[in-house]
Amino acid sequence: MLAIDTPTLGDRSYLVHDGRVAFVVDPQRDIDRVLALAAAEGVRITHVFETHVHNDYVTGGYALARETGAAYHVNADDPVSFDRVAVRDGDVVEVGDSMRVRVRATPGHTFTHLAYLLRDGGREVAAFTGGSLLYGSVGRPDLLGPAHTDALVHHQHASANLLAAELPDAVGLYPTHGFGSFCSATQSEGAASTIGREKGTNPALTKPVDQFVADLLAGLDAWPAYYAHMAPANSAGPDGADLSTPERADAEQIRKRVAAGEWVVDLRNRVAFAAGHVAGTLNVGIDGSFATYLGWLIPWGTPLTLLGETPEQVAEAQRELVRIGIDRPAAQAAGDPAEWAGPDGLVSFPRATFAELAQVRHHRPVVVLDNRRDLEWSAAHIEGAVHVPLHDLPARRHEVPDGEVWIHCQSGYRASIGASILAAAGRRVVAVDDEFDNAGRAGLPVVAAA
Repeated sequence: MLAIDTPTLGDRSYLVHDGRVAFVVDPQRDIDRVLALAAAEGVRITHVFETHVHNDYVTGGYALARETGAAYHVNADDPVSFDRVAVRDGDVVEVGDSMRVRVRATPGHTFTHLAYLLRDGGREVAAFTGGSLLYGSVGRPDLLGPAHTDALVHHQHASANLLAAELPDAVGLYPTHGFGSFCSATQSEGAASTIGREKGTNPALTKPVDQFVADLLAGLDAWPAYYAHMAPANSAGPDGADLSTPERADAEQIRKRVAAGEWVVDLRNRVAFAAGHVAGTLNVGIDGSFATYLGWLIPWGTPLTLLGETPEQVAEAQRELVRIGIDRPAAQAAGDPAEWAGPDGLVSFPRATFAELAQVRHHRPVVVLDNRRDLEWSAAHIEGAVHVPLHDLPARRHEVPDGEVWIHCQSGYRASIGASILAAAGRRVVAVDDEFDNAGRAGLPVVAAA
């Protein structure tokens, strides 16, 4: 089993082979990674399996099957608009001479979710569980809307227990989600697991159903807005990724794009951005969860220009964006930020620590803006802070009181995004680039929500 990680989205795809032929589970849209791995292993891809219609990324399954001539296996009940090999619970697919893949219905993350159970050499060896049973968790059950959440969370518990009852303890567990993906109900630190290990640790397998349901629902928070566009794209059979370089933008074009209300995004880290950037540009660093937060914040369809230190940085951002269906940036530029600004020059804003915030509050009034998500705020926050989650900030920035704004998150990455949004709107900002755990140590009054 060879994993193909996409850590910025928290997902894994898998390539499995017998030395001659291979199958792939839940490939991402940039299929060149899959093709390169198959070529390196000297195997031919003959089958592609989709566990579900994904909500957090655009699949590469359709494009990979067309590229390789592989059979593309998708649930017969999924309302897709392309030709596929329709599979149902109980079907068995033979791959090569020894691999047998059994289809198992595991509703919960979606109603039509499937797991694929691999038998090789006459024994059960692996379970590819997609968004069903994860390492220490399960896929979240609320992505289809509140009307379906109660039914799906109960399905999720039943599906996890079905797999645990049917499979030997030694069977390896290979989920698609759970490595930082917002498709996971909770996060875990596991890098590998087995059915037996999950029986002793996974809440879906250790808690009574009522307690499991209550605890899981209480722990759910917001998910990225771009998810709304993923299922329609995946149901239509998306093409492969176009990673050709966009046209280059000079300083005049960048200025015009900012003035037109387009998104011009600076990919550099938050330290470099704060020190000097083009006025009106936004900072979503390629060094963090770039695609997640850009996809969450940008109005869908807005023209996008990428600014990076190097062409490689721009190319990396472009690859991440095609995975969530943002296909063609309008323009790009790489190199010296001073050249992006032209005669207008660069602007900047300060960075600070929580200790500096504590000192400042003794001398003058400032607005403390917390842009973490609701559950983070509920766990603990600075007394007197204003709470506007980052994903709500573009629409709710008018709620931020007048005055100098010190904006913070959990560790600094989201604070820089938020600071750039407010600075572009003409606000005076200070980005707190510090770990939230240091707030209390610095003497700031930290309280839990009632």
